[in-house]
Amino acid sequence: MPRNSIALRLSGLFTLVALLVFLLIGGALYQQVDKGLGLLPEAELDARYSVLESALTRFGNPEHWAKINNKLKLLSEEDKRIRFWVVSGDPAYEYGNPDPQIRRFAQGPLGMRDLTLPGHPYPLKVLVSQLPAKELRPPLRFLIAIDTETFYETQHQLLIALISLAIVGVLLASALGYWVARIGLKPLIGLSEEAQRLAPPRLSGRLQLSSLPPELTQFANSFNSTLERVEQAYSRLESFNADVAHELRSPLTNLIGQTQVALTRGRSAEHYFEVLQSNLEELERLRSIINDMLFLASADQGSKATKLTSTSLASEVATTLDYLDFILEDAQVKVEVRGDAQVQIEIAHLRRALINLLSNAVQHTEPGQVIRVQIDVQEHQVSIGVSNPGQAIAREHLPRLFERFYRVDASRSNSGANHGLGLAIVKAIALMHGGDVFVRSDDGMNTFGLYLPI
Repeated sequence: MPRNSIALRLSGLFTLVALLVFLLIGGALYQQVDKGLGLLPEAELDARYSVLESALTRFGNPEHWAKINNKLKLLSEEDKRIRFWVVSGDPAYEYGNPDPQIRRFAQGPLGMRDLTLPGHPYPLKVLVSQLPAKELRPPLRFLIAIDTETFYETQHQLLIALISLAIVGVLLASALGYWVARIGLKPLIGLSEEAQRLAPPRLSGRLQLSSLPPELTQFANSFNSTLERVEQAYSRLESFNADVAHELRSPLTNLIGQTQVALTRGRSAEHYFEVLQSNLEELERLRSIINDMLFLASADQGSKATKLTSTSLASEVATTLDYLDFILEDAQVKVEVRGDAQVQIEIAHLRRALINLLSNAVQHTEPGQVIRVQIDVQEHQVSIGVSNPGQAIAREHLPRLFERFYRVDASRSNSGANHGLGLAIVKAIALMHGGDVFVRSDDGMNTFGLYLPI
């Protein structure tokens, strides 16, 4: 069993709780019993003295005192725990042969006191009383003592019994706690075994909630939600890998095919120049795909824009339009820019996003039409929207248009002119600046854009 096992932890907690309960209950019980045992010797001494008191104080002649001595002797022989002493100035009225220690003790205060005798491990509980003079008898000190050894032994046995019961109880609570914890964790163990069977590519399964206790239902729901996101990401990754392979295969196939044809027989220098020129275009396309994929990989790892510069968005749009001047002229479209805002942004990234948005709009705009760039300042962000007239995009496609290599054939008839990473790069740039992207398709206009924080 692992050291950090939940069952062992719960068993340990049960053990600590049981130990605490036994200590509290056992301590309270021991205190009460100890208090009761401490009162027993005193109660027994009071009872015996109350029986003897009338006989001791009623008469004071020698004949009567001889009877009292015989009675005290008989009581001492009947119960070896009980001892009597009578201390007086007249030896005829003494009993028990009191030694100097007893005589000194008898001269002390009246009432209950403890007396420790040499060679005796436990003290005697002694009741010291004063008997006044009567007839011929002088004043006396009457001592009745009881041996407390049996009480201390009972107290010691009680302590041992309580400790033994506490140890047994704690061990039993620990074992039962571990057993209960194992039973209680069975649903979690089953949940773990069920989760282990959910591995790629079998990610469509979900944890069953009907047999789970309420405490695990929320966890299972969260796990199922996570699994659903993993499944979607895994599916996108598979699709992405297939798209990457397809995008890389086309230029590589062209390169290999053109090169093989050129090498089948001797060619003129002019022909080789054309082949190299065509191969260069394919190589440029490969380099563009690889650079875009490296950029997206860096963005996926949490890369943030750091070289921020305050700039005018309208000015950057104008600079980008100058860069795309020949493309716009060939497509025979115009661009209108509305609004402006000052933001902190990494200019190189912004221009790259604007180029991708405008190129996407030009690609899907018929000659003679107008593309609008709208810059709006909102409460905490600025939106840059690039709108082009075109066929409406179905709503089910809108949430996925910024995914890598995702194309909608109905709205992107010229999609072969690019490799499908332009809008994904726009989204990555927006996220690197703490913003987001948006897309709308209504009233005959398709709008792609991004939000940037102010």
